Amino acid sequence: MRKIKNENLAQLLLQLRFTPAKQRRKQLDSAEKLFAIIDKDKEYPFEFVCFKITGFRPKGPVGQQLIKGDELAEDLRIFISKLSGQLARPVAEQGQKVYTIEELSTELAVSTKTINRWRKRGLIARKFIFDDGKKRFGFPQSAVDEFLKKNPDLIAKAKTFARLTDKQKKLIIKQATELAAKTTLSRYQIIKRIAAKTGKVHETVRYTILNYEKAHPDKPIFKQPPGVISPTQTGELYELFKEGCEVDELMMRFGRSKSSIYRIIKLRRAKALLARKIEFIASDEFLEDDAKEKILAEPIKWEKSRPCESTEPFELGGSSLPKYLQSLKNVPVLNREREVELFRRYNYLKYLACITRAGMKLTRVSSSRLRNIENCLAEVEAIKKMIIEANLRLVVSIASKHTGSGANLLDLVSEGNFSLMRAIEKFDYTRGFRFGTYASWAVAKDYARKIPAEVTRPDKAPTAPLANIHRDLRTAATAGVVAIERARQSLVQVIRDNLNERERYIILNHFGLVGPPIKKKKKTLKQIGEDLDLSKERVRQIELIALQKLRHFLSIEEFELLTG
Repeated sequence: MRKIKNENLAQLLLQLRFTPAKQRRKQLDSAEKLFAIIDKDKEYPFEFVCFKITGFRPKGPVGQQLIKGDELAEDLRIFISKLSGQLARPVAEQGQKVYTIEELSTELAVSTKTINRWRKRGLIARKFIFDDGKKRFGFPQSAVDEFLKKNPDLIAKAKTFARLTDKQKKLIIKQATELAAKTTLSRYQIIKRIAAKTGKVHETVRYTILNYEKAHPDKPIFKQPPGVISPTQTGELYELFKEGCEVDELMMRFGRSKSSIYRIIKLRRAKALLARKIEFIASDEFLEDDAKEKILAEPIKWEKSRPCESTEPFELGGSSLPKYLQSLKNVPVLNREREVELFRRYNYLKYLACITRAGMKLTRVSSSRLRNIENCLAEVEAIKKMIIEANLRLVVSIASKHTGSGANLLDLVSEGNFSLMRAIEKFDYTRGFRFGTYASWAVAKDYARKIPAEVTRPDKAPTAPLANIHRDLRTAATAGVVAIERARQSLVQVIRDNLNERERYIILNHFGLVGPPIKKKKKTLKQIGEDLDLSKERVRQIELIALQKLRHFLSIEEFELLTG
């Protein structure tokens, strides 16, 4: 299967991996509904796409980026396939007939290639677990009926193509064998000549020859491999290789030599790595001579499962989260040393991938170099998954405290998981903070910015009385004030613990941390200087020294809250 080309949509799919299964099923249904209404001749902002699938609107320039309708339709098709693969259920549980590609091809009297073309035209396919225990694409009866109803002309046209008889197939093979032996024409030219002579379309002749070569590997028609392979074919070849298809089968299917197959695969791997965005938190220890030995000396191992350290109860009401919580019950909790170890390794591996990739050219790249980069990035993803799973309970805990705004708890957990993943990318482990503190701040900040704005929109709840909407607005505002006051108290405590008396007085009074949060009492540097019998410039110097100290004890967000 091809990859999702749009980076924002690909990232959204990655984020949904950590959303509760029930929520993902709703999002899968929403993605299919969106797919059905896409006009390939229009453009759509990512904000619209994200909102239709998740119910949330991304802020900033990301949400305003436009996606062409035809590209969005193709990416959504892949998005639906991959997401359904995560949620695959046995066909026996569906309550309706589910066809395989082959079964549907027989039922509608068309080729499997036609079925695959119809998928691009709107025929929805999901992954199911069939009776043999294997996970494959399937077509629910309801989806088939809906497609047939919307496309009667397409179905009628497909049935006008008569299938080749065995006699016609033998004639095509005979002609191809003779032309290949007597002429120097390329495969494409031979197929084109046969198609013109027999009155059959080019693809029919090509597939007839390919099927013969597949059934008779000991009787090749063409002595030489086909000419230049198309980008579409190289993409298909690479995806088949990643899915476990043997090289010998790829040679037969695409008519290429073994060296050609490996060359194509290597080129696709290199292109994918060069296009990948890799960012890391830099550290001086990465530059030490023995950094690799120290940081990567031991393979990553999980600690034994133990209950979460937090004993705070979750106020979940009647939601469906208890089952989700059960799955998190024995997830290991990371202590400070383990957390630093994971984040150091996580960023160092990305640093290694970056420097190994630097200067790499498509015209000259070794397999060992590609393998080293891929191994680093594979371990990066594994570590990221560890950190996410270890902090999922934290997200639920924070989400449960924000339900007073009227938001659905499942939606809050889903949005909080997105924030958690972003926090992992931004967290600077070298500053000495616990990741839980930074993640809590990031999740709560995103709730304050996004959730109230969504749940208090009148168009999000058109049936709610106006009085309820006003009440929700007041509740959201109150929740925001409470969150700010908690952050403010935390700042004051850090200032009192780490600054001397004069520095404390300057910071608290200049940045308005004295008095109530709604009406801050700020003093100018001149006023503070008069209080302390110091010049304005001396007060400024002391303030700069104090801020430098605080940079080592506050997260980026906390420091911005103080100075902003």
